[in-house]
Formats: sequence, structure tokens, C-alpha cells
Amino acid sequence: MSELAMGGDELDAESLAHPQPMYKLLRDAAPVVQMDTPLGAMTVVGGDTEARHVLSHPEIFSSEMDAVKIGQVRPLIPLQVDPPEHRNFRKLLDPIFAPRQVALLEDNTRALVCGLISAVVEQRQCNFHAAIAEPLPSTVFLQLLGLPVYRAAEFIELKDGIIRPPVRTVAEREAYVAKTGERIYAVLQEVIDERKAEAQDDIISMFLHAEVDGHRLTEEDVLDICYLFFLAGLDTVTASLDCMIAYLAQHPEHRQQLADDPSLIPHAIEEMLRWESPVQGVVRITTQDTELGGCPIGKHELVSIIIGSANTDEGTWEESDVVNFDRAANRHIAFGGGAHRCLGSHLARMELRVALEEWHKAVPDYSLAPGIELLYSQNLRQVENLELVW
Repeated sequence: MSELAMGGDELDAESLAHPQPMYKLLRDAAPVVQMDTPLGAMTVVGGDTEARHVLSHPEIFSSEMDAVKIGQVRPLIPLQVDPPEHRNFRKLLDPIFAPRQVALLEDNTRALVCGLISAVVEQRQCNFHAAIAEPLPSTVFLQLLGLPVYRAAEFIELKDGIIRPPVRTVAEREAYVAKTGERIYAVLQEVIDERKAEAQDDIISMFLHAEVDGHRLTEEDVLDICYLFFLAGLDTVTASLDCMIAYLAQHPEHRQQLADDPSLIPHAIEEMLRWESPVQGVVRITTQDTELGGCPIGKHELVSIIIGSANTDEGTWEESDVVNFDRAANRHIAFGGGAHRCLGSHLARMELRVALEEWHKAVPDYSLAPGIELLYSQNLRQVENLELVW
């Protein structure tokens, strides 16, 4: 066991942009360390083997509501529901995001991407985050869920109020997130009421008539599923696309690889998910006294799995600090692992692939605008000032 201290709740710009050296220092101390953080004492897991163990044992490392407070008033479904109950909800939800269903969305997604690109390609410059990375997945997911696309800016602001609240202290964060959560529930309730009055061809309408384990979903169940979808669907693909294009803009040799051979794009996505790991970590809470990597952990203690560290662990990955689009085996955990592995991973991969295919077809040679120093957000790595020129 090793103990480390975390001085503040904000990392410097260099660590946010290039966290891999920081993660190596963490692993060099120990694969499992205890830290003092602004949220209190926390066990931090940086080793790949240990991270996978935590993710694979929800009976010990629970994903229940106490693990993460993001404005919810009940456990979010299925993220904060553990097995065996979790399995029943996944039986309902997994088919919605199965590869066959996702494939049905590809043509419309490609048309959307091409439209977004055509709006900027002749300008020979754009803020990629604002022009492509944010509107693409937001539009796809709002249409799928059944929320009005014309309110996308409002919904994105609410999502950011949970994930990136404009606050300085833990107390300010708790208050801001709670208030934002109330607004999200109100938006979702409004749409649920509309669908109860008149069903449409969308997920919310389906949920209102769905059953789990022989029981009809309650209205609270529908709210708790949609709250999670609202946050995940409006953020993670945007952040991932930001990180990938930012990386490619700074590494012309890799950018050229994709421009020359688009068949590499699926492999490149997996490698950049490993290296960039936009979702840097997830949190669990222990249900009993336990031990991990020689580190004793008490009951009801927070455990933070640093996905970005696990994905660059030299004990697991050959040449872990080299980005290789031809990497043969790439069992990263960018989408998590175990029972709570990301429900929307197939949809995310499709959106990322289509976006990179069409972008490099239209704009094969691009770079960062002169003088731009990219600013990455903490926790979920997004790049809002992704100014490109070509």
C-alpha cells in the first residue's frame, strides 16, 4: 500500500492535456494508493489488473448511488443498480444499442456528419468542437431518445452543469449540481407527460410501455433511465471525438495514415480510446472490508478506478507509451468493464468511425490554428477551443 496526497482539486493544463506521465508516477508508487482529495480519503486504482478486478466485482465494489452524486434523487438505471437487479434492466436496454440496431442509424448519422462538414469546409478553418463534435452526437441521441433537437443548446448547458459546473468549492459544486439536476428532471418529466398523452417512435415512448422481470416500468424508472441517458448521450462521444481530432491535429504522421488508408480508422479509434481515455475514471464504493493490491480498504469507502492509467499500464501493454494504429490486441477499458460496461459502446464506435471517415475524406490535411494551446477539461476530457485550419 502507498499513500499519496493530492494538493488541490484542479490539475494544471499540462497534466490535463498529457496525463500519461502523471499516471506512470502513480503506478510507480503502487498499483493501488490512498489519497487525500477534496472529497476526502479515497483509494485510487491505477494498475490495469487491479482496475479490471474492481470492475468485475460489483458485489464488493458497488456502483450504487453513494459512489457518485450527480444531481440524481434515486439510483440511475442501470449504472447505479448492481446485479442481480442490474441484469434485468440490461435485458431491456441492451437490444436498443445492439450492433444490428446501431447499424440502422448509420446512414442518417453519415448524412448529418456530411452536412456539418459541408457548412465549414470552404472556410478552411473551424472550431471542431462547436462545429462537429458537439452537434453530431447530441443530434443523434436526442432524436433517438425523443427529446426536441431544437433545444439542444439548452440541454447541453444542463449537462455541463452536472459534469463541468462553474464552481470553485465542493460545497458550491453540490449545490449547483443539485439545482441543475432538478431542472433536468423537470425537462424529462415534461417530455414523459407528452408521450403519455401521445406516443411517438422514440425510446421514451417505448419505456412507458416496457416491462422488466414481468413488471411494468414505473414513471420513476423511466426518469432514472433517461437521466443517465441524458448525461451520457450528450457528452461522452463529444469528448472522445474532441480528444481524437486534437491528437491527430498534433501528430501529422498519424493523421496522414488515416487520410491514406481509411480502413485503419476502426483500429485507430480503439488505440486513441486507449491512449486518450476521454472518460478518465469511474468511482465505486465498497460493500465490505476488503483488500486490493496489498492495500486494505474499509467498508463504505470510495474507490476511484483511473481508466487512463490502466489503459497505459506497461505491465499489460507492450510499448504502452507508443500510439500504434496497427496494435494487434487492444483490450482497453475505455468503456469500463464488468456488468456495468458502457451500454452505448456500439453507438459510440459507429459515430466516431463515421465522423473520422467523412472528416478525413473532406479535410485530409489539417492542424491546430497558430498560437492555440488546447485546454482540456478535467475528469471527462473535452476540448472546447479545438481551433483547426486547413
